[in-house]
Parts: sequence; C-alpha cells; structure tokens
Amino acid sequence: MVTARTNTQLALFLSSMSFLSLLLIPSAIAQSSDTWINGRTADGQPDLQGLWTNDTITPIERPASMAGKQFLSDDEIAAMEASIAERRAFADDNIDVDVGGNIGGYNQIWLDSGDTVLSTGQTSMIVDPPSGRAPIRPEAEAIRDYGFAHVEDHWVNHSVWDRCITRGVPGSMLPAGYNNAYRIIQTPDTVTIVHEMIHDVRVIPLQKSAHLDSRIKLWMGDSIAHWEDETLVVETTNYNNRGMIASSAAGGRLKGVPVSEDLHVVERFTRVSEDTIMWEARITDPVNFTQPFTIAMPLTRDDEYVMYEYACHEGNHAISNILNAGRVAER
Repeated sequence: MVTARTNTQLALFLSSMSFLSLLLIPSAIAQSSDTWINGRTADGQPDLQGLWTNDTITPIERPASMAGKQFLSDDEIAAMEASIAERRAFADDNIDVDVGGNIGGYNQIWLDSGDTVLSTGQTSMIVDPPSGRAPIRPEAEAIRDYGFAHVEDHWVNHSVWDRCITRGVPGSMLPAGYNNAYRIIQTPDTVTIVHEMIHDVRVIPLQKSAHLDSRIKLWMGDSIAHWEDETLVVETTNYNNRGMIASSAAGGRLKGVPVSEDLHVVERFTRVSEDTIMWEARITDPVNFTQPFTIAMPLTRDDEYVMYEYACHEGNHAISNILNAGRVAER
C-alpha cells in the first residue's frame, strides 16, 4: 500500500533512481510530478551542497515479518514510531543493572539514531533484490561469525569502525546510532563529502577519467565521478580486503561481513527537492555476495544541525580492555 504521506517523496524517488530501482516502485507513482527545479553552482553543476542527515529507524534489511512488502502503510508507520518512542522512554527510566548483568553501552540521551522511518515509507534500505535482504554467501557469513566469536583473541577480529579506522564506501553513508550528518561541498572539479562519523572526508574528482593502477588498494577505494543530467554518479574500485559495508548495530546480518578487492560500488546522488537528496548505491562483490544488491534512501537537509569533531580514538579503551579480558580468561 502506498500512502498519502509517501506519495510525493516516492514520485521524487522514482525520478532519481536507476532503471533497476524503478522496478521496485508502484507504477501509479510514476504519474505524480513536481515543479521544483534544482539550482546551480557558480560553475553550472546541479547543486548538492549543504548539510544532510539520514537518521532513521528503518532497518537496512527487510524484517521477516514484512516479507514481500515494499512500503509501509500510515498505520504501520505510526505503530513503528510509537513503539520506538516507548522503548526508548523505558530504557531511560530503567537504567539499573543487576549485579553481574550486562551494563550495556550508552543510554538514550547520548544517542541520535532517529525516531521516524524513512520519508519514502520503504520497509528496508535495501531495495534490490526485491526481498530487501542482502545476498550474503555462506562463506562470508562464516567469516563474520568467527570474528564476533573471537573478539577477545585479536584486534583484527574487530570491525574497522570499532578500531576507529573508517566505515568505508558505501558504509560511511549508512545511518548509525549517532553522528548521521554529511556536509557536501562542490568545486568545479571535485565533490567533497565530510562525514561526521569517524570524520572521514571523501574528495571525489570530477575530471579524472580512469581509476588508479589496480595494484593500489585503499580503505575507501578510489572514486571517480561524472554527471548524468541531474544525477552525480560516483564509481569506486581499488578496495583493500580489510573493511566491511555495515559495521554499526543497525547493520543486522551485514555487520561484520567482509569485502574483497573485487568490490565495486556505483553511487547516485540526485537532489529532488529543496530538502531531499536521493542516494543509491549499487554494490557488487562476487567473493562475498551471490549477486549485486542496491541500498537506497533519502538524505534530508538540516541547516540547523551542528557537526562536531568525532574524536573516535581519544580515550577509547574498548579494544585494549576486550583483549585484556581475553588474556585474563585464558589465565
């Protein structure tokens, strides 16, 4: 069911997505239209500049309870948002921990993971395959599970986010528990994205026509970009095999799944209204996934948001404490 609340956003979504994603949008939405016209930078590029956020309670993968359902009804949206509000209120009011119990992480006052679903009403960030689920190979799941089971053994078994290295591409565009802001800056020959989380900065060239030598491998890969009408298309290759796509608690089954040097990502950024950029990432990694898959979501402009430095490693004793606990357990 497509709701009145989502009609406008979905129509904009339709106009911005690649052909593959068009198959996922109800055909009736194609008849909607909007008269908004994007502005231009001083050198004539479509204007993507500004401060954008994507905090949301929409999961990256479609829950089993919503199998076969691409969009939420108004009633389902209201129920989900009320449930998360109730759960967070309960967590804040019940912070006592039993002796020997799990003390958990931050309480809710420190988190900023959003309290609404995506404005498109989609049931998952993954929009292809139609199941809304990542096509993970069993071998990749085994590597993920081994890492989680052996975090006390070695630091390499921890996620690259836990180690404050990077969230990679496209992982750095996925929502987390907090710090979900992105500042986009354009010059005639580059598009720069400043990520609040782990303070990554991507400087993406517009004039470069070829990737680096294939022997050069990078944490965030090598990106080149070009414009297709109103859409910025960013292609990234030359990855090392030490990262992952999803590393946050919101990553579900994808958290901890490795990437290979064969990873290939094509992102599309299309500004479809004054306050919305539609972002899509087509991910191909034949070593770890049985087929390509697509993540897509809106980014929302928020000029009032204040982006602070994310000093990830300063005072972060988590890794050393976990490894020390492992050595104590061995003794």
